[in-house]
Amino acid sequence: MFVFTMESRGQSSFVRKIYYFFILQVTLSCVLFSFFRGSKNLVQETDRSIDSLLKPDDPLLLILLWTFSGQFPQNQCPHPFDTHGCTFTNNRSLYSLADAVIIHHDEVCNSRNNLPQIKRPAKQYWIWFDLESPTHSANLNFMDKLFNLTMSYRVDSDIFLPYGWLEKHNGSQNFSIPVKTKLVAWAVSHWNPNFRRVQYYEELKKHINIDRYGRNQMSLPREKHNEILSTYKFYLAFENSIHEDYITEKLWDNSLISGTVPVVMGPPRENYERFIPPDSFIHVDDFSTAQKLAAYLMELDKDDKRYQQYFNWRSRYRPVVNVYWMLQYCQACQALKEAPSYRAISSIAKWFK
Repeated sequence: MFVFTMESRGQSSFVRKIYYFFILQVTLSCVLFSFFRGSKNLVQETDRSIDSLLKPDDPLLLILLWTFSGQFPQNQCPHPFDTHGCTFTNNRSLYSLADAVIIHHDEVCNSRNNLPQIKRPAKQYWIWFDLESPTHSANLNFMDKLFNLTMSYRVDSDIFLPYGWLEKHNGSQNFSIPVKTKLVAWAVSHWNPNFRRVQYYEELKKHINIDRYGRNQMSLPREKHNEILSTYKFYLAFENSIHEDYITEKLWDNSLISGTVPVVMGPPRENYERFIPPDSFIHVDDFSTAQKLAAYLMELDKDDKRYQQYFNWRSRYRPVVNVYWMLQYCQACQALKEAPSYRAISSIAKWFK
């Protein structure tokens, strides 16, 4: 028969203390192990499979997207982007480990406090990123002597991000001019009577019928955007400001992808001809008055042969629109590998004008 005495009670208490001490030690060991393991693998949290993509001797470049808030397929850049040896992250806690930081101008220009405030690691590249024109890029002087590389629509950027481009094909792609039932279209979201494009439109519509889409005007649903515009012979690809290389989706998407002939207002004709054939568009500067431009468009409307000549280039090229411009971040990897010697750009404002 079991008798519970004071001696057995003391032994039981001692055993329980040993048991609890053992459990405490095991728990503490697990916590410390997880902490140090997590610290060691901090960089790998952006993409734990990145090591499998690298050769043993390849350097790993970590690129931090400081202001990127959208969805980005990190470390899955498509062809033809070469990202071998780079990994991307939007985790700001990795700032001190990053080889480069891409900073979108529009999201930091209102205050210097929006820029990284932590001490900058030696030789870390800051990449200035902007797709807006200088007219719509505030406080450019904030950026003086801070950045090492530029990333924009300008051809002379360190990382060139066009709104669109032409790809050469072997002639096997047949292009048929969409059926045309209307004459001239213009889609505008930002209406400012002081803009040259608005003033020109007001004069042009006196001489030719123009269907205007946008706020308080005709509706242009996104899902039917190209379908609707393709029924027009001409599209007014008028930029909101005039700057070198600033040729946006107004040309590439609204006009060329839709299969209309673009009537452009933007930089000079020779600037457009850096990107598209001279016989693929009509420039407002080719005419001394809006009335003369209207007369030319009406002549082409009555002459199918002359009108169709504006599509001859399609036998050699096809337009491509940079719909997923965020993927152009992928170009930063190659640019960093080929970057010039480390330097600070003295003035973004003087260059970007």
